[in-house]
Amino acid sequence: MQKKRRYAIVGAGNRCTYMYAIPIARDYADIAVIVGVFDTNAKRADLLQSRIGGQAPVYDDFAAMLDEAKPDVVIVTSIDSTHHTYIVQALLAGCDVISEKPLTIDEDKCALILDTERRTGKKVTVTFNLRYMPFMGRLKELAGGDTPGTITHVHFEWFLDTRHGADYFRRWHRRKANSGGLLVHKSTHHFDIVNWVLQDEPAEVQAFGATRFYGPTRTERGVRCSGCSYAGSCEFHIDIREGGHKQLYADCEDVDLYYRDACVFADEIDIEDTVSLTARYAGGAMMSYSLTAYAPYEGFRIVLTGTKGRLEASYAEGAAGPYAGQTLQSIRLFDRHNAVIDLPLAEESGGHGGGDERLLRALLTGEADGRQATSRDGALSCAIGFAANRSIREGKAVRIADLITF
Repeated sequence: MQKKRRYAIVGAGNRCTYMYAIPIARDYADIAVIVGVFDTNAKRADLLQSRIGGQAPVYDDFAAMLDEAKPDVVIVTSIDSTHHTYIVQALLAGCDVISEKPLTIDEDKCALILDTERRTGKKVTVTFNLRYMPFMGRLKELAGGDTPGTITHVHFEWFLDTRHGADYFRRWHRRKANSGGLLVHKSTHHFDIVNWVLQDEPAEVQAFGATRFYGPTRTERGVRCSGCSYAGSCEFHIDIREGGHKQLYADCEDVDLYYRDACVFADEIDIEDTVSLTARYAGGAMMSYSLTAYAPYEGFRIVLTGTKGRLEASYAEGAAGPYAGQTLQSIRLFDRHNAVIDLPLAEESGGHGGGDERLLRALLTGEADGRQATSRDGALSCAIGFAANRSIREGKAVRIADLITF
């Protein structure tokens, strides 16, 4: 009989609850067991315990959990700025680590993680679920074909709608000290896909960014949605005392005063909502990338231009806008002989285009599928964001080698 792997969880928020804890307890009980839960908010940890049938003990100290629960693997789903703390402690305790993206928020914390992993001989895996999205798998397969040939340029545009995008500006992500900004927290997914498709490493980045839509751009604003004088007229008002946010956030906020409904037009917001960058890769390819967090609908476009043709991919979805309730996806291949091929794509169900479920299965069963991302992969994707943040601050191009040494 296969021995169950022992998992401990740090960070009992929404992502942890529905991506890891509930599926592990419900669907993988034959091969995995959760032996400990830790969150700086004790109420939230207790709620997670109740949602998985009370089977996992809750700890009020992370080090004590490592010592007493003796996990094989620690799953890190805490605030991004704390990832390095928990990853390093877990590695030193002899555990492997599964870390939500991004690996961390700056180059110093990244260097600490990589050094500790080397010294301990344990393993850090970064959860890039887009690698497991069938759409992205098909994109990578086609990019490696005879057409388009050697990829010389990538154009990548990602757009968040005002339902999804606004959420980053009302939660903890709104401070770079917590998240590294969207170029780290969000774009690390996108940069990893480009690195993975190209099978190359970024060398240099030049970036621009600004906060044009959220932040202190309105006079009619409050501290938070709850009790706000403009609740009746603001299109960004949400009520966290209804629906899924009530138990997880509204009922827990008295512990740490974390408000899940902070005003998206607050003075303290210091992350960009409009970014654009150019990256040069070691093998010579170039990438132009942009992200906006206030688009009319949600989705992305990727164009791969190569020596023998061009591949154009687009994906639109979301809960708002003209494509609400729909998923529209297409991949077209153009060669230099006037041929245009529309590739058939099956619609996938599940989180992140079917990627979440496939990723979790691979993580828990140990599938050697060539898609799991290492700490190096996580660092290289983050490094583009680190370099972009520095480029925005300093107004010049930044070399990856000046930030991270592998």
